[in-house]
Amino acid sequence: MTRPSQMHLGMVVLGAGNHVAGWRMPDAQFGSQNLPLLQQIARTAERGKFDLVFFADAVNTGLNAHPGMMLRLEPLTLLAALAMTTSRIGLVATVSTTYSEPYNLARAFASIDHMSGGRAGWNVVTGSSPDAAANFSRDKHPPHAERYAIAAEYVAVAKGLWDSWEEGALVGDKERGVFVDPARMHVLDHEGPFFKVKGPLNITRPPQGYPVIFQAGASDTGRDLAAATAEVVFTVQQTLDEALAFAEDLRDRCEAVGRPRDAIRIMPGVCPIVGRSEAEAKSRIAELASLVDPDAALKVLSDRLGQDLSGFPLDGPVPDLPPSTMMQGHAVVLASAARRHKMSLRELRDYAAVGSGHRLVYGTPDQIADALEEWLAAGAADGFLIIPPYFPVHAEEFVDEVVPALVRRGLFRADYEGATLRDHLGLARPAHPAAQMRAEGGQARS
Repeated sequence: MTRPSQMHLGMVVLGAGNHVAGWRMPDAQFGSQNLPLLQQIARTAERGKFDLVFFADAVNTGLNAHPGMMLRLEPLTLLAALAMTTSRIGLVATVSTTYSEPYNLARAFASIDHMSGGRAGWNVVTGSSPDAAANFSRDKHPPHAERYAIAAEYVAVAKGLWDSWEEGALVGDKERGVFVDPARMHVLDHEGPFFKVKGPLNITRPPQGYPVIFQAGASDTGRDLAAATAEVVFTVQQTLDEALAFAEDLRDRCEAVGRPRDAIRIMPGVCPIVGRSEAEAKSRIAELASLVDPDAALKVLSDRLGQDLSGFPLDGPVPDLPPSTMMQGHAVVLASAARRHKMSLRELRDYAAVGSGHRLVYGTPDQIADALEEWLAAGAADGFLIIPPYFPVHAEEFVDEVVPALVRRGLFRADYEGATLRDHLGLARPAHPAAQMRAEGGQARS
């Protein structure tokens, strides 16, 4: 497989800051309901020619949660607003397959893809928090394996709905009085273990064919789903060896299901702290650490490890915990870091507060560019999701100082070359299956 000469870049946006205490910094603006700030962040990333901005989401909340996830705008509504105030950058949001319906999701994402001119992406999650069940008239959260079975069927149904209409189905012939060509309309008539959806969708096929499919599961089941359906995978690793092992495993799984090894863009999360010197960057990390609410930080770590840690001694070793059935990638990476560095629970708590388990890189712009280039050149990543600790300062510093260093090295674009998110990521637009079948001499389904 040919290694990419240039990287892809996305920006993870939590309006209250990705660092658990970022919102407390004197120069931080905050608020995941602050639309002008979110618009400013998206425009900053677009100025840096980023591939995309990425909005995580969950359908539950609570006190002592990460401030960025406690209160926030509904993400698809937000993407629609950002589509009106940006012109090139991809717009990606998380929607749970456990706590939504395929028809509503397919309609919403098709609308956003049309309104944005083909810039929508869907981060497919199964829902990591059991607390969400109580918000959807359910007694309990489905087990891990069942959630992924639901997700696989859900994605297939959504794609079938996006294929309700072939290209050219909207005729609009005033003289003949023909609005649509019924021969180019397809009824899904899906009936499976979890969903029964007739269709067709009441909107034409998205400009990208399908919005770009993102996925972040790190369990074996999650990796299998990603290998079969994902086009971009958001990963969490701390070391080059771990990242290489993950990337090669995912590529092997792609090949095993009949997809090319390079079908998926692998994008680890990175939390960058830029300084005029390495010492200044370290001082900024220390300043952030001094503002951390210990209860909130421990709650974030508990969420990542899948168990309430409040009963364990902070200055004792990190306890041996059963495998998490929630955020498995974060749990494995954090446990590995704790063992490798012989951390106490307090040290792991403070470590996770910085980037929620994602890789921390710090130093001058060239030092950060070195760190990203190493992983790209080794084949451990096709790009990175940048996780600024707070906004707008850290996002602006990365765009104004690190991106030019990457451009000078030929590692990142100087300007956009395409118009859609698929263009930015180098992903082909999926052909309509009926049209493809006809082209191959077969008969299309009705």
